[in-house]
Amino acid sequence: MPDNEKLVVAETCGTRPQAEVARSVLEAAGIPAMIQFDTVGGMREHLAWSGAGYKILVREEDLADAREVLTPPENPFANEPDLTPDDSGPNDS
Repeated sequence: MPDNEKLVVAETCGTRPQAEVARSVLEAAGIPAMIQFDTVGGMREHLAWSGAGYKILVREEDLADAREVLTPPENPFANEPDLTPDDSGPNDS
């Protein structure tokens, strides 16, 4: 990202793998992103997950799109068929 771009926090994650997935999802959607965290040069990994976390940074103009991409749908199975068993099946005795 160019130095003159203003970066903002799109999301904060509790673990590095979560942050890596979020960054990958954003980049797959065409939104450049980076992860900011502090581990004191790798000597204190616990500082990132116990403190400020792993921040996903995006350009200010991409913030709304990034949050939309990172927000899961309310009901991801809304269009799936109902697979709950009914009481009129052939196994009734």
